[in-house]
Order: sequence, then C-alpha cells, then structure tokens
Amino acid sequence: MHRLSALVMCLSAHAAFAVTADELATKNVEARGGIDKLHAIQTLRLSGRMRVQGDTLELGYVTLVKQPGSIRYEASLQGLTQVQAYDGTQAWQINPFQGRKDPEKLSADDAKGLGEDAADFTGTLVDYKSKGYKLDYLGTEDIDGTDAHKLRVTRPNGDLTVVYLDPDHFLEIRIVNRRIEHGVPVETVTDFGDYEQVAGVYLPFAQESGLKGSSDRQKVQFEKAEANPGAPDNSFQFPAAAAHP
Repeated sequence: MHRLSALVMCLSAHAAFAVTADELATKNVEARGGIDKLHAIQTLRLSGRMRVQGDTLELGYVTLVKQPGSIRYEASLQGLTQVQAYDGTQAWQINPFQGRKDPEKLSADDAKGLGEDAADFTGTLVDYKSKGYKLDYLGTEDIDGTDAHKLRVTRPNGDLTVVYLDPDHFLEIRIVNRRIEHGVPVETVTDFGDYEQVAGVYLPFAQESGLKGSSDRQKVQFEKAEANPGAPDNSFQFPAAAAHP
C-alpha cells in the first residue's frame, strides 16, 4: 500500500510539473501582449547598433523577419555591410569583412540556427505546441539576483533551449541555446532587457549574447522597430545574379 501511495504521489507531481510549464508559457504570451497581437505581426524590422570586440567596435545593425520562417541580419561598418539571411530553405551570407563581397551559401547547420531565430522571433514559448516543441519546467534559478523560472524547450531536431522568465513580469531575461553544429554541441547565452511595446507586443530592445563561458559578448541595442513593413521575398533569397551568373 505504501508503494502504491508513493506511485500516486509521483504521478501527481508529474502532472503538476507539466501544468506549471504550460501555465508559465501562457503567462509569457499574455505578458508579451497576447496571442492575437503576436499573430498580427507578420513582418518585423528592428534597427539599431551592435557593439563587438569588448565594445571597441560599433556597427549599424538591422534585423528583418518575415513569417513563416525568413530572416535577414545586416551589420554595417565604414561602408561595408555583412549579410546573413535565410528564406525558409537556404541560408547564405555576404561577408566583406573577410574579403568576400560575393554571396555564398551556408551549411545546413547554419540554416538550422537561422530558421530557429525566425520561428521564435516573437518568443520561443509562443505557439510552442504547434512548433512541435516539448516544454518542461525545471524550477527556479538565480539569474543575476532574480529567482527566475527555468523552462527547457526540446525542439523536434533534438536541440535544446533553456528559457528563464522573470517571476514578476513573465518575460524572458535569458535564454541558453544548445545546438549541434558540425557534430559539436555549441551553447550560446543571450540576455534580454529594455522591453518596449511595438504594435501592442513587448519586445526586448537590448540583447547581449556570446558563447557560454566566454567573456566575449555581442551587445545589440535596437533604437527603432517597425511592425509589418514591406519585406519582399528576395530580401531573404540567395541573390539570383549569384545563382545564375
């Protein structure tokens, strides 16, 4: 009888565990502005500044996203612009900072990361079920003095994202992505702050990211956001001239 009671308690704890994860995801969606307003943003353009190399370099920075899975990043310095883009199938880049002015196609691993960025541009927890993500609640963890809720997201391809939510506002303050790239696990940490409302949706205008355990951080501060701007498909597609010389 004692063993049966223990089993019932274990099953009950597991049920509460699953409900808590879903409730936190729901609170996150509500905190961001609600599912209707999130779905209303089909394209998004964010522009600002990016600091790299210990804040010694500042670049102009633009992110352009289009549902259901296209994204384009631009970083500009002294008349040169680096581009990384993904159209839902193919990832490519132009990197003049490495002396390459022609577009070049990127690997499937690079495409995977860009695709995940595009799918989650309004939040990893938004529509997590329809994305095929599995969600688990891992309790709380201290993040720079905040006792944050910790949620593990398992993607269909096996990659993991750990999302940390502020306990008062239920917005992301940190995510840790663990992806297998070229056969090697790579973990990146991104901290979020300075949330501002864009078309009724709260988005983080400050982002700081880098490899886990590294002091080399990339800092982005967005200054302007446009909801549903024009975003033609060829902004994300591998340039036709390069594909057909």
